[in-house]
Amino acid sequence: MSGRDDDDESREYASPACFMHEIDPAYMGLAPAEPHDVMRWRAAERERLIAQRMALSPDARASYSRLIAERLDTLVPEVAGRAISLYWPFRGEPDLRPWMATVTARGGKALLPVVAGKGQPLTFRAWAEGEKLERGVWNIPYPAEGPEVTPDVVIAPLVGFDRDFYRLGYGGGYYDRTLAGLAGQPMAIGVGYGLQEIATIHPQPHDVPMQAIVTEWCLRRRS
Repeated sequence: MSGRDDDDESREYASPACFMHEIDPAYMGLAPAEPHDVMRWRAAERERLIAQRMALSPDARASYSRLIAERLDTLVPEVAGRAISLYWPFRGEPDLRPWMATVTARGGKALLPVVAGKGQPLTFRAWAEGEKLERGVWNIPYPAEGPEVTPDVVIAPLVGFDRDFYRLGYGGGYYDRTLAGLAGQPMAIGVGYGLQEIATIHPQPHDVPMQAIVTEWCLRRRS
């Protein structure tokens, strides 16, 4: 797979953020090869990256979320008739709820994930502003009613990511398990902030790479 930035939509920066892991020693820590050691390394890296994300000011997160939404319009320009899964923002994640509303307004179907149970894949239900929500795992809202819908596009929040398009999540494996089993191979897009890029997540056999990564600084597609 290629790590080229042929589709880089970045603005002008003296040191392009999409390459920060190559110039910042903080991004160069390597994990041991043993799976249990990788798990411990990931847990520590996860906490570090979440702390960095939450240290961003509310204004910065709002600005970055708008830029990410603009890049999603470039990546997914036609939403009419398509089912697009997003997420409810949690612990400083990019807030794409305004973009989710435009999906519905443009004739698409916005979905939110539902955790069916530990060790099980996610399911997805349609949701529009004003419809009833329930509180689920980590107190994250999910649609209280409605049939399950298979998404055409899955937009997954990132805790971390690397240049091979692998996603570091919260450790439950929900998205990996879901993407591996979904029929029709929906387009998988990871979204996050540029500061969440690391040299490698040390992917394991169960990890599923994203087809695209979108941050406030760049848009990358996996070729």
